[in-house]
Amino acid sequence: MKNAGDLARVSVFAALIAVLGLPGSLNVFGNAVPITLQTFGVMLAGVILGTWRAALAVVVLLVLVAVGLPLLAGGRGGLGVFAMPSAGYLLGWIPGAALTGWIAERGGAKPGFVRLLIACVVGGIGVIYLIGVPVQAAITGLPLWAALAGSAIFLPGDLIKAVLAALVARGVQRAYPDAAPGRRREHHT
Repeated sequence: MKNAGDLARVSVFAALIAVLGLPGSLNVFGNAVPITLQTFGVMLAGVILGTWRAALAVVVLLVLVAVGLPLLAGGRGGLGVFAMPSAGYLLGWIPGAALTGWIAERGGAKPGFVRLLIACVVGGIGVIYLIGVPVQAAITGLPLWAALAGSAIFLPGDLIKAVLAALVARGVQRAYPDAAPGRRREHHT
């Protein structure tokens, strides 16, 4: 951490992702992986915090979950969640948040809505599915194509989350111009 501000941002976003689990989860059509709002928080972390801060916020959350805090949707926590069908999606949050942030940072001081949306879709959906689907298939014993087809149920909601995350990030940019991932000033204390 370069300063207390970084620590505060990382902590706030770890808490935000946890809070987005409070509404609970929804299992649709018998899918073993629930629909939650927490991926929205992962996308927001990426487009607002940037690469390493976003990844660190997710790591902090997952470490707290691993030690037993019930911070995932539905009040889940403990090492057992990393053996469930959703384990790959949870682990995918780390590189997903990082890539989302990396793409947003490439947009400079004020990445436009389209760049932010692409960042959310590529990192917050694509990377998470890329890791989550094969792990889900392995844990459930489903063929990869069946796990992929089953995960299609998440896509409409995840696309809505991506649009909302991009819109929120644009609002944050307007309200706090120095908060854009590509514009952070480094403070040395």
